[in-house]
Amino acid sequence: MKVLVTGADGFVGRYLVRGLLQQGADVAAVVRPGVTADAFATSGTLAPERIHTVEADLLDPEAPARLAGVAPDAVVHLAAVASGAEARAEPLAAWRVNVMGTLALLEALAAGASMPRVLLVSTAEVYGAGQGRRGEDDPVRPLSPYAASKAAAEIGAAEVAHRTGLPIVVARPFPHTGVGQTASYVVPAFLDRLAEAQRSGQETIPVGNLAPVRDLLDVRDVVAAYLGLLQQGRPGESYNVARGEGVSIRQVFDALAERLGVEIRPVEDPDLVRPADIPHLVGDAAKLTALTGWRPSIPLERTFAEMVDAQTH
Repeated sequence: MKVLVTGADGFVGRYLVRGLLQQGADVAAVVRPGVTADAFATSGTLAPERIHTVEADLLDPEAPARLAGVAPDAVVHLAAVASGAEARAEPLAAWRVNVMGTLALLEALAAGASMPRVLLVSTAEVYGAGQGRRGEDDPVRPLSPYAASKAAAEIGAAEVAHRTGLPIVVARPFPHTGVGQTASYVVPAFLDRLAEAQRSGQETIPVGNLAPVRDLLDVRDVVAAYLGLLQQGRPGESYNVARGEGVSIRQVFDALAERLGVEIRPVEDPDLVRPADIPHLVGDAAKLTALTGWRPSIPLERTFAEMVDAQTH
């Protein structure tokens, strides 16, 4: 099976490419200019003969047709402005990439010869504020430019699928982390600030709002869910990828500080507080589990330990 992966050089993309290669797939890895197949080499899992990198920008008018010309059997669409902070800073850029880039790709795939199965990676943030475990039938009420652009991409994808017959499955992952994630996300950001404070002898570090509760997963569990949905997901359906348990951002901070062996006090910085943060975002993945048997298998304690170890060695 040949799988086209957009955003293959991103945090999740690198894990996904390795997972696909381990399953025996041939991968067309769509990357930013200058990235090579060497970016995916790790622990002997890279099979050079089964990976082909394609440099492309989805906003380039010629790129979508060129990607469709790869004639993939399946597509995982990860490429996006995926940072909430980046999307807030440049909302129109997020809409262009996350909506227009997505729809241009889907239209090209629908017009191509292979009519591949598509896994469209959205976000659980489309649900907005709410209590309890969020299910796929809950209303979509995005509260940020990032979430709104992803919700719009879902709507556009549904229309493309209805009009063309392109089989599209939507994944709505809840927050996830792991080794290799950039400091624009909360866990690596905390680790960077805690480590710097430890080196410099600071007693406090600036933080945003620590009260929100999140359903936090290891990136490898999320990739396992994507692989399952790529095989078994039903076109026209959306699937939550969630642990089903919430942890507050303060609990995350305390766990990381304890793992590093430091006693440093967090002090809220107004500049780091998100203006429309979701107070509680926890998901119900029963639909995904019933279909594929997927369940998260990696405890956060292990994820945090590996991230701390990667930073300190």
